[in-house]
Amino acid sequence: MGERRLIGSGSRFEAEIGYSRAVVDGDWVFVSGTTGFDYAAGTIPEGAAAQCERALDNIGAALAEAGFTFNDAVRVRYILPDPADFESCWPALRARLGAARPAATMMVAGLLDPRMRIEIELTGRRRR
Repeated sequence: MGERRLIGSGSRFEAEIGYSRAVVDGDWVFVSGTTGFDYAAGTIPEGAAAQCERALDNIGAALAEAGFTFNDAVRVRYILPDPADFESCWPALRARLGAARPAATMMVAGLLDPRMRIEIELTGRRRR
């Protein structure tokens, strides 16, 4: 049996909606869709590239608390309201995920807050 542990980020949405930033289940970590909000300051940067960097920072913090790194990523999903914004995110994505090269999907959909330009969901498996 593997451990099951919940990882929080301090986002008000986690308590209000009822979810965790990440869930560790044995050798797996499941990171919820994560946006570019700075949860401590309650702000979000302008533009998809800056929000992508911040979302990756948020994901990286959850991974670190869970005992994982971006190199453990096996699946990632990108959700953007405007597909034209995606290319500006590529350098940040390549910098964090380029070594792992996880399976990936980019979807176009509306997000909860109109200021949000990208949401990223990640699944990882601990390497032995």
